[in-house]
Amino acid sequence: MSYQETIAQWNNFALLESTLKEELKSLEGNEEALKDAFFAPLEFGTAGMRGILGVGINRMNIYTVRQATEGLARLMEAKGEEEKKRGVAIAYDSRHQSPEFAMEAAKTLGAHGIPAFVFESLRPTPELSFAVRHLNALTGIMITASHNPADYNGYKVYGDDGGQMTPDDADALTEYVRAIENPLTIQVGDEAELKAAGLIKMLGEEIDAIYLDLVKTVTVDSALVHEMSKEMKLVFTPLHGTGQMMGERALKNAGFEGIYLVPEQAVADPNFSTVKSPNPEEAGAFEYAIKLGTELDADILVATDPDADRLGAAVRKAKGEYVVLTGNQIAALMLDYLLRAKKAAGTLPSNGTALKSIVSSELPTAIAKFYGVDMVDVLTGFKFIAEKIKQYEEDHSKEFLFGFEESYGYLAKPFVRDKDAIQALVLIAEVAAYYKKKGQTLYDGLVEIFETHGYYKEQTISVTMSGITGAEKIKALMAKFRSEAPAEFAGIAVSITEDFGNSTKTFTDGSTESIDMPSSNVLKYFLEDGSWIAIRPSGTEPKIKFYIGAKAESQVAVDEKVAAFEASIRTLTAE
Repeated sequence: MSYQETIAQWNNFALLESTLKEELKSLEGNEEALKDAFFAPLEFGTAGMRGILGVGINRMNIYTVRQATEGLARLMEAKGEEEKKRGVAIAYDSRHQSPEFAMEAAKTLGAHGIPAFVFESLRPTPELSFAVRHLNALTGIMITASHNPADYNGYKVYGDDGGQMTPDDADALTEYVRAIENPLTIQVGDEAELKAAGLIKMLGEEIDAIYLDLVKTVTVDSALVHEMSKEMKLVFTPLHGTGQMMGERALKNAGFEGIYLVPEQAVADPNFSTVKSPNPEEAGAFEYAIKLGTELDADILVATDPDADRLGAAVRKAKGEYVVLTGNQIAALMLDYLLRAKKAAGTLPSNGTALKSIVSSELPTAIAKFYGVDMVDVLTGFKFIAEKIKQYEEDHSKEFLFGFEESYGYLAKPFVRDKDAIQALVLIAEVAAYYKKKGQTLYDGLVEIFETHGYYKEQTISVTMSGITGAEKIKALMAKFRSEAPAEFAGIAVSITEDFGNSTKTFTDGSTESIDMPSSNVLKYFLEDGSWIAIRPSGTEPKIKFYIGAKAESQVAVDEKVAAFEASIRTLTAE
């Protein structure tokens, strides 16, 4: 069906939701906007879907939410009646239409006789992950667009282990969703009737309390927290999202008293009116926190993204100014503290293992090795960390200690199987307390780690290549790197090339080894000086990403290396 026919179908649908009907009418004559909204359906991939709010099949609205949920319901039915009865846990963040989308999903499931466990108000993504496991639900739905701009929303699907759905199930779900030709005609149940029948059950404080009790176990040294709780000052901004209600409670439960919320950003606001982007990866998100922190002489500033799965931090340098840490640096501080504390307490297991993505820093790997702990690399996507945790639980081969991704996602305790900024909030506060007791800042602690293990610095270069021609350029660029494998970057020789597309590791002498990971369109080059470069197309945006990980003996030297690697990459992509 052409996009013009799809537009006519929506125009002729008598029951079209009123605001969408008004928007469709306002687009009359705007061929470019209509084509963008109706030319192709919103992409549904392994992580669900994410898009701009509005009318059309390429937008987030109640009909595209119903379509995704109808596909999920059919997948659950294919698994059998007993599995279907386990139901679906549903949560949502502070974005526009999030509560409505959550209930539309529940009503769609209800039409199939599938129970839905819906949180009564906004909750963080990690609590949804926990609830799936706690309720023994078959799947979970999180309505969120993470740290995207205010005009976006999204729909993430979780498996019964609390991790984002495995590739096999995700592929099957995608097929069911794509098989639905007309999202306008999907049947939904009546909310009141479904509640009366027990097919919609509301969740609230009873899950919060259990989750928060488990977050208490993240604290390593309660005596340290108690000793420093009155001295340490922590500024916390949830960036208008879900982090405030659970984050503040978690910090207080851990024993921290000097907690200062950024008042302008403590209220849930779907417009994220005080920031250009509600993303703790960006220094601009800390503008208000830095202002308050400077007034208070705070020890640490922390920010969570709208669905509270990512956490960023800013810390004081020697002269008192605040510097925003990278996700890799935060992970290094956390892991070093965790392993140091466990070693001192005699609780460091002989089979202890940390997990990270293949494009994350090698500094935590050096830290883990220093303490006799394995570091296992997985593909990008926290679901692969969740899969490894599940494997270790089942075969008892290793004991999970910590997991992270460079994109500001961390997990300390596996009762959650996704990034958990609430856990990270409690842990990084304790790390700050540890250095405060020593008369140091977190930045001092980071420098200590560098002095022990070497200076590491990472940088990501994203090259946007939009449209069909952009996609072709990205494909051609990846093919070029495979056919003409670079022998060096900035004059430093490549010692090992890893191609995750064909699961092969190649050494300079031509010998090869297989890589025990699922296939993925990623190339990684290890250089003879301990640095590395990785290349991968983005799974959600029209971009190709280059990841740089440099190592040197000083901050100046590592800065120079990163700049040289960036120049080398820009030259290669311009050819």
